[in-house]
Formats: sequence, structure tokens, C-alpha cells
Amino acid sequence: MSSSTLQSLIKDTAIYGLSSMFGRFLNWLLTFVYVKVMVPEEFGVMTNLYAWTAILMILLTYGMETTFFRFANKHERPEDVYTTTLYALGGSSLLFVLIGLAVLSPLTEALHVAGQSRLIVYLLIIVASDAFMAIPLGYLRYEQRPWRFFAVRMSFVLVTIALTLFAFYVLPWLGQVFPSLLGDFRPREQALDYIFGINLIGNVIQFVLLLPTLHHATGRLDMRLLKEMLSYAFPILLLGLAGNFNNQADKILFPMLFDDARYAHTQLGIYGACYKLAVVMVLFTQAFRYAYDPFIFAEKKKDDASARRAYSSAMTYYVLFTLFIFLAVVSYMDVLKLLIRPAYYPGLSVVPWIMAGQLMFGVYFNLSLWYKVTDRTYWGGILSVLGCALTVLIIIVLAPRYGFMACAWASVIANGGVMLVSYFLGQRYYPVDYELKKLGGYVLLTTLCYALEWGIGRALEGVPLLQMALNTVVLVAFALVILRNEVPRESLYQLRNKLRGVLRR
Repeated sequence: MSSSTLQSLIKDTAIYGLSSMFGRFLNWLLTFVYVKVMVPEEFGVMTNLYAWTAILMILLTYGMETTFFRFANKHERPEDVYTTTLYALGGSSLLFVLIGLAVLSPLTEALHVAGQSRLIVYLLIIVASDAFMAIPLGYLRYEQRPWRFFAVRMSFVLVTIALTLFAFYVLPWLGQVFPSLLGDFRPREQALDYIFGINLIGNVIQFVLLLPTLHHATGRLDMRLLKEMLSYAFPILLLGLAGNFNNQADKILFPMLFDDARYAHTQLGIYGACYKLAVVMVLFTQAFRYAYDPFIFAEKKKDDASARRAYSSAMTYYVLFTLFIFLAVVSYMDVLKLLIRPAYYPGLSVVPWIMAGQLMFGVYFNLSLWYKVTDRTYWGGILSVLGCALTVLIIIVLAPRYGFMACAWASVIANGGVMLVSYFLGQRYYPVDYELKKLGGYVLLTTLCYALEWGIGRALEGVPLLQMALNTVVLVAFALVILRNEVPRESLYQLRNKLRGVLRR
């Protein structure tokens, strides 16, 4: 690979990654607008419906996004691939909306939103349009137009943020100032309608921006090609469903386990809001995943022993970063909880569990290199199904008795289970000498620091400033231990000298 090609790859990867991660981060911040304007029951309904959209998105794209890239790069007429894929997803998305509208009443009852059928209509159109637009967005990536891709994706995010702030803060103020002109707007009493409506407006704007890309569909609908593509896409669909359902199972299953829908949605709202406080760990893990797959195969091209050492080092540094994030979040929980309303505070106990589960998922992703470099990718599907089955079993058995805490426990047990299975299989098929003793020592140190902070919290309850000051001391001490053990002494001296220079200036 030439240096110019490599630079282009790095640039494109950074842009695609930035658009995804920045968009997720801004949407994460919007959560704390939602929890300020919605009661837990409403937030629970939103959490449940958006979890369904994540699953439906996998079903409605049915692996065709990845399949499009595969066939467009090997077919003699890529324009036929693009046109055929657009027709396929356009037809299936339209059929999905029509079927959904035909069974709207029982669908509303099944999702425990009786009397709010308009929300389901919004959901149907949002999911169908998202699924269809996945292919024009994919075409921009195929054409290697990352900045255009970035502009389209960020337009949706920025429009959503602007309209949300306008609807929940500016519009009520204008209604009070000019009541005769604007009437009695009460978006906070119809928060779900406004949120889904804003999402739909964002999709419309995104679709308009993608219209020039649709004009490139100059090929023909090739039914034989479509049959080949569907055959290739089916395993991808199954893997996507298993992996995605594992992440959404708690939010989908929880309302189904209680007869009282209002109680279930209230509890799910509390859990969903506090889950968002742990999203810092989720965002870091996702950012790591963007970089890790290219890293695996780049290192594999080098000397095998060197590659295995690199994989071991990557695992060590991933765990160190995530342990620090874990401790930082729990250290400043009294600050972070100000992002949500007191009505959601009963769910704060799930935050450490969710972060621990995400840490284990990240470790599992690190370990997954063994089946990727040995071409045993079917193990990825088996482990995804195993994790999904464990998650579902734990939630169904424990949630009716222990409530949303069972969902947090399921994250730890399921991700921990597949992590251990993947480790032992990996040591059989592609052994890597991970620094288990060192990592175990750091996990133990983190546990002791967490226990110390918990004790400080109990002893200094009602004195939050002193509590956070002592937590900061614990966190800094933890960081210094890591720096002293992991960073070469020469680098520490250089860092110290730079800091002194900055302080002098």
C-alpha cells in the first residue's frame, strides 16, 4: 500500500468515525434535555420504542448495506448493484409501513402505548426511511466522499438539537410572551409527540440532501443479482440481530414482564436515564472498536510474534483506560447526577454495573481477534447468540423480582460469560500471552479504590464537596500508580518538565 493510499484511508476513517462518534455524543447530551422535560414514565416509553427501532433497523436493512459494498466492488456493473439494492430496500421499507398501518391498533396494544397510535405511525416512518437511506449513505462511502457523508449525517444531528431546544425552551417562552399570536403551546405535556416529530423532520432534511445521490441509480433492477445478494446478506442479518438484540434486550423485554404498563415504563425510564450516565464507557468502547479492526490486520502482516505482543499491549491499555473511566465516573457521581432529575435517582445504582458490563464487552471485542485472523468468524455468531441467550434468560427470570437491577446484572453476567468463553477458545486456536497477573492487579486496585470511595460516601453523606475532594485524591493516586508502572521514567521526566514550563509561563 502506497503512503498516499494509507493517508487517504486514515483521513477517511477519521471522518467517518468523527461523524458517528460526534453524532452519538450530541444525541447523548440531548438525553439530559429529555429527562428534564419528561416524567420517568414518558422516558420509559421513549426508551422502549427507540430500542425497537434499533432492532427493526437491522431487520429492514437485512444485511444489504454490507452486501452492497461487497457486490459493488466485484460486479462488472456497480450501477446495477446500487439500483437493485435501492429497489429492494425501498420496496421492503414501503411494505413495512403499509403492514404496520394495517395492524396499527393491535400493534399499539402490544407495545403498551394504547391511545398513542400516532407515536407508532412516527416510528414506522422513521425506521423505514432510516433503512432506505442507509444505501445512499453507503453509496457516498463507496464513492469515497467522506465529507459529503459527514455533512449529511451532521445535518440530521444539528437539526434535531436545534429543533429540540426550540420546542422545549424557546417555544414555551414565546407562547408566554405572545399568547395571542402563538396560542397555548405546551410541548412539555406532549413531549413524546414533539421528540418523534422532530426526528421525522430530521429524516426529511437528510433525505433531501441525499437526493443527488439517488440520481446516480442509473442501472437496472437485476432479479438474479438480487437473489445472490440476499443469499450473501442472510447470515449478516442473523449476526446483526443477535448482536443488536443483546444490547437492546433489557429495554425491549422489561415492559413485557409486568402487568402494570405504567409501572413498567416508569421503572424503565429510571433505568434508561441512569444507563445514559454510563454511556461514557460505551462511547470509549465504540471509539476503540473503530480503530481496533484495522490495527489487528495491519499487525498481522508483520512478524507473528511481534503481532501477538502488540495484541497483548492493546488489551492492557484498553483495560487501563476503561478502569480509569469507571473510577472517574463513580468518583463524580454526585456531579453527574445533576444532569437528571431527582425522580430518576433510584436508578443510580445500575451505573457501576453497566460500566462493568461494557468493560467486559470491550475485553471480549479485544479477544475476538483470534477468530478473525484464523478465519473462524462463525464463532462470532455462536458467541453473539450465547450472550443474547444469557441476557434474555437472566432478565426474564430475575426482572419480575428485582426490577431494573436484573438488567444491569445481565449485562455483567452475559458479557462476562462470552468474554471467558472467547478467552479459552482463543488460547486454543490463537494463543496470545496477555498480562493477566498485571490486569488482575489493576482490577483489584480499582475495586479497592471503589470500595474506599463508597466508604467515604457513607461516612461523609451530606458533605458532597469534601466527599468529592477525597474521591479526587483517590482517583489521582490511582492514575499515578498506572503512570509510574506503565510509562517509561524518561517520558515521565519529559512530561514533568513540560508541565513546569507551562506553569512558569
